[in-house]
Formats: sequence, C-alpha cells, structure tokens
Amino acid sequence: MPVLDTAALLHWPVDRMQGGIVAHSQLEELRNLSPQRAMLVESIEMEWMSMSTGDAENAAAKTGDLPRLSPVDLDILAIALATGQTLFTDDYSLQNVCRSVNHPFEAVSNKRSEQQWSWELKCIGCRATKKVDSQKEQECDICGSPMKIKRSRR
Repeated sequence: MPVLDTAALLHWPVDRMQGGIVAHSQLEELRNLSPQRAMLVESIEMEWMSMSTGDAENAAAKTGDLPRLSPVDLDILAIALATGQTLFTDDYSLQNVCRSVNHPFEAVSNKRSEQQWSWELKCIGCRATKKVDSQKEQECDICGSPMKIKRSRR
C-alpha cells in the first residue's frame, strides 16, 4: 500500500488511490485546495493515519529540507518512514529526504528528482554560510544580516 502525497489525491484516478495510506492532516489541505476532490477522497477506501513526526523532522533537518516542508509534508513523510511503504510525491524536498535515508519514493505526475541536494544558510551581507538547523531563516552571527536558505555547492 503506497503512501500518497496530496498531489496524488488531487491528480490520480479513484482506482489508483484506492487502498493508499494518507495522513489525517491531508484532508483539511485537500478541502482548501479542492472541496469537490476532498469529498471524493473521503468516499473511497483509504487508510488514514497520524503519527509522531520526530523521525521525519530529524531526517529533514539532516538534509536541510526541514524549512521547506509543511506540517502536512512532515506527517506524510513520518507515515512513509514508519510503515516502510513507497512515498508517491512530486515534492522535491520530500524526495530529497527519502533519498538521503534510502527510502523508496516515486513521482506522482512530475519528473522524479535526479540527485541528492543539500541546503545551507547564506548571509546576504558577508556571505558566511552555516548548516540549516531550524525551520526559520536566521540573522548572521558575524554581521547581523539576514541569512537565506540556498542550495549548497559542496
């Protein structure tokens, strides 16, 4: 049974979603994006789950993807990691985290990511860099300028 990201819930036909694993938090997200699709998804047989996101947050923090993931993304990732099932997602940050922990993933409708990325915080003033360690962009410890999340060149 695959774990389905919201992209799959929005774009796949009913027979392909049937029996998939989804997070309870996705339903509210789906209602906001497409109320009609949310009603359809509620009517089919799926396994709705919730679990702690601690392991997902730790894995995302190690790659630097944590600031790029929503709470719903973390819920879906936590379910995929806990169940060991393939995650179907078009979100490149989710794919990046899965790749880093050797967890199976597939794209929904977009092209699958090709390589592992890492992220860093880079100061817009003095250009200093440091590891991304939280969900917030920060001020530079050296000059006080804002630090922005950028793809690491290393």
